[in-house]
Amino acid sequence: MSKVLEQFLNENLDYLKDNGLYNEINVVEGPNGPKIKIDGKELINLSSNNYLGLATHDRLKKAAKETIDSHGVGAGAVRTINGTLDVHRELEKKIAEFKGTEAAIAFQSGFNCNMGAISAVMNKDDAILSDELNHASIIDGCRLSKAKIIRVKHSDMEDLRAKAKEATESGLYKKIMYITDGVFSMDGDVALLPEIAEIAEEFNLITYVDDAHGSGVMGKGAGTVKHFGLQDKIDFQMGTLSKAIGVVGGYVAGTQELIDWLKVAGRPFLFSTSLTPGDSAAIIEAIDILMESTELHDKLWENGDYLKKGLKELGFDIGHSETPITPCIIGDEKTTQQFSKRLMEEGVYAKSIVFPTVPKGTGRVRNMPTAAHTKEMLDDALKIYEKVGKELNIIK
Repeated sequence: MSKVLEQFLNENLDYLKDNGLYNEINVVEGPNGPKIKIDGKELINLSSNNYLGLATHDRLKKAAKETIDSHGVGAGAVRTINGTLDVHRELEKKIAEFKGTEAAIAFQSGFNCNMGAISAVMNKDDAILSDELNHASIIDGCRLSKAKIIRVKHSDMEDLRAKAKEATESGLYKKIMYITDGVFSMDGDVALLPEIAEIAEEFNLITYVDDAHGSGVMGKGAGTVKHFGLQDKIDFQMGTLSKAIGVVGGYVAGTQELIDWLKVAGRPFLFSTSLTPGDSAAIIEAIDILMESTELHDKLWENGDYLKKGLKELGFDIGHSETPITPCIIGDEKTTQQFSKRLMEEGVYAKSIVFPTVPKGTGRVRNMPTAAHTKEMLDDALKIYEKVGKELNIIK
């Protein structure tokens, strides 16, 4: 190894470890369900994005297995050569139906989606107004576009209006986009989409909503945009197929013209082999389940409300969450890491989240109850939270 590289790695790894910022990666032995096994120990799992329990659902597994038998394990090419299979066409029609739009495009991941879709439309002659708490993939997608990035205070409509007015009246930009998460993944709050749509209409902004944590969760499962009935007002509905949907991938739903453009200009779509046939079939099955019934959605919210109430009554700071995502905000990074470690020792897996994922001094464990958790599991988790919280003087 180069001495320069070795010095760089050692210095920076030591810094992260000394400041409680180094992330230890745990290996799950078996499926990622409401309980998981790590190092042979069974733990109540409160760190999964598998909101509806679909990642291990029998119907999805059956669909994937049957499609592997009929189509193989890989698509064999990028979408624009001969990697678009009939199952991909069916998938995109299903996503559009689910999201209430004319068309949809499927990408290989949510991160790829933001990298490809933003830069396909925005360029150096444009500006992007971006909520300051947007996901890292949005930030990187904005950077890749080379557009002027203007940070907007989190869910601050006065700041959005002022900056939209300033950017528009400056005459410096050909196009201006406002981009926001639908549900913010670290705090569980929801974007103010009705107000955003009004401001966007006033200043002729392109609107882009990343609904990675809203699809399957908000709008009886159809997402945050559908929750507010704004399918005709939001230009880009983007999301993942790996969280509540339970599989892998990302999508953009919108007008036929938008999707036609992304299929010729979205670089991950053009230059990376498409979703596997089995995964595509499993996603279709997951969406069918969500369109058939709200049972899993309703159970998720019931469990989320139950855990939120229990943690708040114990005295934990759970912020301003409006969704099942429930942070316990600790603050100090080292205490946060210690808290997470002790929870794991006692039987709860709730991963610590620290800088740079969240601002310094706002370290937290983020709880993700799912439709698959039982009340008994949540009660056991709350008892452990109480024990460890008192032990570390986080609660009284």
